[in-house]
Amino acid sequence: MNFVRDVVAARAEDELAIVTLDRDGARREWTFGEILEASGSLAGAYLERGVQRGSTVLTLVGSTIEYVLAILAGLRIGAATLPCSEQLRRNDVALRLRRADVDLVLCDARNREVLDAAAPQCPVLTTPDASLFEAFEAPPFADLGERDPSFVLLTSGTSGEPKLVTHGQRYVSGQQLQAREWMAAQPGELVWSTAAPGWSKSARNSFIAPWLGGAAALLQDERFDAVRRLETIRAEGVNVLCMAPTEYRLVAAHGPIGALPSLRRAVTAGEPLGVPAFETWRAQTGLSISDGYGQTETGQVTGVRPGETAPPGSMGKPLPGIVADVVDGELVLDPATVPTFFLGYDGAAVPEGMWRTGDQVRRDDDGWLFFEARADDVIISAGYRIGPAEVESTLGAHAAVRECAVLGVPDDARGQVVGAAVVLQPGFDGSAELIAQLQQFVRAETAPYKYPRRIWFLDSLPKTTSGKIHRAALRPPT
Repeated sequence: MNFVRDVVAARAEDELAIVTLDRDGARREWTFGEILEASGSLAGAYLERGVQRGSTVLTLVGSTIEYVLAILAGLRIGAATLPCSEQLRRNDVALRLRRADVDLVLCDARNREVLDAAAPQCPVLTTPDASLFEAFEAPPFADLGERDPSFVLLTSGTSGEPKLVTHGQRYVSGQQLQAREWMAAQPGELVWSTAAPGWSKSARNSFIAPWLGGAAALLQDERFDAVRRLETIRAEGVNVLCMAPTEYRLVAAHGPIGALPSLRRAVTAGEPLGVPAFETWRAQTGLSISDGYGQTETGQVTGVRPGETAPPGSMGKPLPGIVADVVDGELVLDPATVPTFFLGYDGAAVPEGMWRTGDQVRRDDDGWLFFEARADDVIISAGYRIGPAEVESTLGAHAAVRECAVLGVPDDARGQVVGAAVVLQPGFDGSAELIAQLQQFVRAETAPYKYPRRIWFLDSLPKTTSGKIHRAALRPPT
C-alpha cells in the first residue's frame, strides 16, 4: 500500500485538494497535481538529508501547507511523521526529539527559537523555503506493509512521561471506516477539521479522511476566534465541520450563531460536548452535532452516524465492525476489529487480549454510549489531554513549591481546566502575586494550555495509606 500513490496520484491533477488560509490573509487553492509535485520534491529533500524508510520526521509548522506536504512526503517513502503543536516549549520538544529518535525536523521559521533551545544541533529544514518543494526529484513510491510506520504520536502521560505511540500504514488506510461512517464527507464537498497539528484528530482528519471521502479540505493557520470561525464557514462554503467540543461551546456562548447555509454536517470528538451546546447549535442551525470517541492509540471507534438520532450527550455507538463492550463501567475494545489500532508503545508490542481504554462510560438500554470520566485522572481541557504528572513535575521545579497535586476542575467553557493544590516552602506566602508567578512559570516551561488556571494553597496534601496523593479528596475552595 501507499497512500500517496493510491489516493493522491489517483485523483485528477486539476481537482481541488486543499484550500489554505494563511496568517497574513493569503488564500490559495491547491490541486492534487500541485500537492503531488510539491510533496514529491520534499520527499527528495528528505532523502538528501538522510531520511530513510522507517525514519521519523518531526514537524513544527502549524496548520500550513507544509504540514500536509510533510506528511505526504513521509508516506511516499515510508518515513513516520511526528506532528507537533506550536504551543510546545523547549522541554516538550526536547522530550519528543529524544523519545522518538527523530532523524530530521521540518520547522517554520517562527518556531526556530524554541527548536534551537531544545536541540541546537538537530538536523533541520526551515520553512517557508520554496526550493524544498521545487528543486528535488521525486523518489519512487515505496511499497509499504500495514505495519510500516506512518505516524508517531504521544499520549498525555498520566503517570510519568508521555508514552510514544507508533501507528502503521494501516492507520492511514483504516481511516476509510470513520471517513465513510462518521465524518461522511461527499465528493465535491469542502471539509474543515480545525484541530491543530499535535492532536491525533488532526493527523487523521485535516485532510486524510476528507480525501478518502472524495472531498477537499480547508486549512486555516490562525488561532481560534468565534467570530472568525463563523465568517470562514460562510465565506468558504464549508459543508462538513469538525471542531473540538470546546470550540462549539465557545461559539454558542459568544452570541447568535446565525445562518450557515452551506453546512450539511457537524461532528466532534475529544471530550464530552455537553447537552447545552448541543441544544444551542440544533436550535439555531438545525444541525445535530454528531459526537464520536477515539484515543491516540485506537483512532476513531464510536460515533453518531448519518441518519441516526442520538440522545444529547451521547458519543454514539461502535462503528460498524468494531467490537466494544462495557466491563465494570470501562470501555474495552477488541483490537482485531479496530482497523486503526496502534502498533505499540515505545517500540514494544501491544499486549494480547481486549484493549482497556481507561475511560469510564455508561451504555443505555438502546446501546448509546456516554462518556463519564477518565479512570486514570487525565485532564481533558478544551480537547487537550493533559497528564497531571507532567504539570506537577514542572510546577514542582519552582523555588516556592514544596509539594503539589494537579487535577481537573470543572469549567463551563473548557469542560475542565487544570487545577493545582500547592504546599509552599517555608518563607513563602500564598498571595495572588505568587499565583500569577507560578502560572507564568508553567507557561514558560511547557505548552500554555497545560498551565494551572486554578491554584490554591494547603498545609499538606491528603495521602492514601500507601502514601500516594489522594486526588479524590482534593477540591478547590469555592
